[in-house]
Amino acid sequence: MKQIYSNIIQFRGTHYDFGYMQGELLKDSLTIENRRKQWKVRKPRFHIDPKEVKEALLPYVPGVWEELEGLQDALKWSMEDVLKEFGGYRLEYVKSGCSVFTDATYMIRNYDYQPKTYEGRYTLFQPSEHGYAVIGPSQRITGRMDGMNEKGLVMAYNFMHRKKPGDGFICNMIGRMILESCASVDEAVSMLKEIPHRHSFSYIVLDRNEQTYVVETSPRHVEVRQSNVCTNHFEQLTHENRHHLKDSYKRLETMQHHQKDISNPTEAYRLLNDTDKGIFSKEYKNWAGTIHTAAYFPKTLKAWFALGGDQDPIEFDFNEWLNGKDLSQQQITGEVDTTLPFVHMDQHAR
Repeated sequence: MKQIYSNIIQFRGTHYDFGYMQGELLKDSLTIENRRKQWKVRKPRFHIDPKEVKEALLPYVPGVWEELEGLQDALKWSMEDVLKEFGGYRLEYVKSGCSVFTDATYMIRNYDYQPKTYEGRYTLFQPSEHGYAVIGPSQRITGRMDGMNEKGLVMAYNFMHRKKPGDGFICNMIGRMILESCASVDEAVSMLKEIPHRHSFSYIVLDRNEQTYVVETSPRHVEVRQSNVCTNHFEQLTHENRHHLKDSYKRLETMQHHQKDISNPTEAYRLLNDTDKGIFSKEYKNWAGTIHTAAYFPKTLKAWFALGGDQDPIEFDFNEWLNGKDLSQQQITGEVDTTLPFVHMDQHAR
């Protein structure tokens, strides 16, 4: 078993200052060192134009562009290099897993991916100029793979495929855009119908009105349905699906089979986090091992989080934090059944 950790990052202030602070933390870090090595063996197959990215971001999340400028100034990089790492537009995304279960008042999700991509950052950010405050783990520094905002909107996404990519935003930046800009599932659905998508994902959204939507998106189509479980295949955009979906259907059927017996969020959490229940995955070498399990409660603004399986979650009171009470913890620890390196912890995470 490998001991792992995520650093807790708390910040209240402007987006620019948040970006600058993060850049200072990233200087000379293993995350940056490993990312540089990864680019040496994986040449980008895309071109990023800063003007194009700025024009794409400003209508939805102007603060994120300011955060990118803060990162640029702290790291003393060109904007092209900042966008290649953190811009969330026209970048590539490798396959992953993930499972999501919701009830009227909570969402539980397993984030399944490859350790060398996991940055180990759990963030709480309350912007002082524009956008909603958000709690959740980050991906590619500026993005969010799941989370909850101050209005009680909760979001997570599941990978579908990388076929025929388009010019648009990648999943983690879309997650950030939803959480920072939308107050309800209706607003989130409208945004997902409007913005350009780079790859094909399902976005699962829940708010205080107790309604869950699964929004199936690709560069070509967007469809919306209601469901409380989601894995890694489309139910409406079936022509977009990959051919090998046995594991995705198996996890979906397991959640559907057990949902009638689940009476509270702890039971739902245990279904996803316990390693013997059929949802938690140890397929780390196949880019689909469960790294964290997260839970969000829109009405109370509580959040649970755990690294690895068979773990009791740590609970965060986001409402208290919004009212000025900082978290006392600086790290979240856990363990996973792999020897693979993590990008923020180990050298040679390539």
